[in-house]
Amino acid sequence: MEAYVKHESIAALMDRNNVDTDQIIPKQFLKEVRRTGFGKDLFFDWRYLNDGSDNPDFELNNPAFSGAKILVTGDNFGCGSSREHAPWAIEDYGINTIISTSYADIFYNNCFKNGILPIVVSKQELDALMEEISNNLGVKFTVDLENQIVKTPAGTIINFEIDTFRKDALLKGLDDIALTLEHVNKIDAFEEKQKQQLHWLYN
Repeated sequence: MEAYVKHESIAALMDRNNVDTDQIIPKQFLKEVRRTGFGKDLFFDWRYLNDGSDNPDFELNNPAFSGAKILVTGDNFGCGSSREHAPWAIEDYGINTIISTSYADIFYNNCFKNGILPIVVSKQELDALMEEISNNLGVKFTVDLENQIVKTPAGTIINFEIDTFRKDALLKGLDDIALTLEHVNKIDAFEEKQKQQLHWLYN
């Protein structure tokens, strides 16, 4: 996965609570096990009309939010079933940062495994961010993961907490497989030792 770098991006507003994973990526798209190509299906039932055209009333279809990498949304984002397709779809769409007051645990953990930074803020901080977006659609926020800061043009500065191990993995662009491969020399040495000690299993 790509390394997470400091960036300034349009912040899209989705002022909804309890957005569940079946809305993020509906069940009919779960047959695929690849990680790419789900961006077009993100929020499918909200995003499109019955004829397949864009729903003009859906938040992310607002032209002001085109190209947004930051999603500012309500409480308990990612609740529901524990499908990893949800962060796959979000990442494939182009969003690499979500800001909310809370997340479902499994979804929160899956975000880090797929290069997405889920930032937790207070209710007051979230309200301030949402108000700034509402008053200036297309506004850009700056997210600095290394220093754990979100800055806005209005002067709002939010410091956020993140586990050190997860922060380091995001900054280096390391998913679970890449983290394992960092220890490939130790793994090879262990396997060679096993072959010598338990040689009859390898014949």
